[in-house]
Amino acid sequence: MSTTPPTGPWAGADFQEPPRTPGGVALCGACRAAGSCRLGVERERLDEDGSARFELSCPRDQEGGPDVAHGGWTAAVLDDCLGHLPLLHRVLSVTAELTVSFVKPVPVQRPLEVRAWVEKREGRRWYIAGEMVLLPTRAVLARVSGIWVTRDRGHFARHKEWLAGQDDEAR
Repeated sequence: MSTTPPTGPWAGADFQEPPRTPGGVALCGACRAAGSCRLGVERERLDEDGSARFELSCPRDQEGGPDVAHGGWTAAVLDDCLGHLPLLHRVLSVTAELTVSFVKPVPVQRPLEVRAWVEKREGRRWYIAGEMVLLPTRAVLARVSGIWVTRDRGHFARHKEWLAGQDDEAR
C-alpha cells in the first residue's frame, strides 16, 4: 500500500497534511515508515456534521485472548482515532486524558467502525467522545472519551529538552 508523499517534516511544523494511505488514514511516524496503519485502521473520513468515522479491524498480531483483541490495542486504536478528529479539522493536538469503557470483547480480524465526535471545545481543549462497534450489527464494543489539547510548534522541542534533562539527572 502506498502513501501520499509527505511534503516535509509535518509533525513539528505548522499544519501540513500528514502522509495518508489511499484510504485517507493519516500516518504517525512509525506507521509512515511501514506504509500503513499498524493498528489496522483502513479508512477515515470527516462527516458533514463534523464527526469522524474510521473503518478498521484488529490485526491478528494484537490478539490478547483467543480471537479477542488485547485491551491495550483497543485503548490505543481509540486514542488514535479520536486524536485524528482534530487532525481532520486541520488542528494538531496531543492526548491529555483518555477514558475507555470496555463493553464487550473485540473480535480480531472482523470489520469494526469507530465514530468520534466533539462534545465541546474550551480554548485549546477538545472534549471528544466515541464508540467502537462491530459491523454489520453495530453492537457496541467500547465507549471512549477524552481531552485533546491543541499542540503548538514547540511541543516536541520542549519534550526533547525535558528528556535530555532526565538523562542528565540519571547520570
